[in-house]
Amino acid sequence: MINHVVLFKLKQFASTSDKQQALDKFEAMLLNLQNHIPQLKHIEVGKHHKIDSPSYDLCLISYFDSIEDLNIYQVHPEHVKVVDYVKQITIERAAVDFEF
Repeated sequence: MINHVVLFKLKQFASTSDKQQALDKFEAMLLNLQNHIPQLKHIEVGKHHKIDSPSYDLCLISYFDSIEDLNIYQVHPEHVKVVDYVKQITIERAAVDFEF
């Protein structure tokens, strides 16, 4: 299996409330991917418990049977919609893909 782990840091927002709304929408979009992409075997999304932290704001953990399935996921139209949103709200991203 392939474990795909991604950390996201959101940009500055006008208010904590605006940032929380962006995080909530982002989380919902990510979790919704499991309803559209059969190659996605498992997904977890965690928001940092401190909304205003110098750390990353959100973590995505997802599992795939193979690198090929991960590649299919990455170009799937529903995932591309999430990527478009991510580009609007984030300033930093870090990812690790590993076999387990």
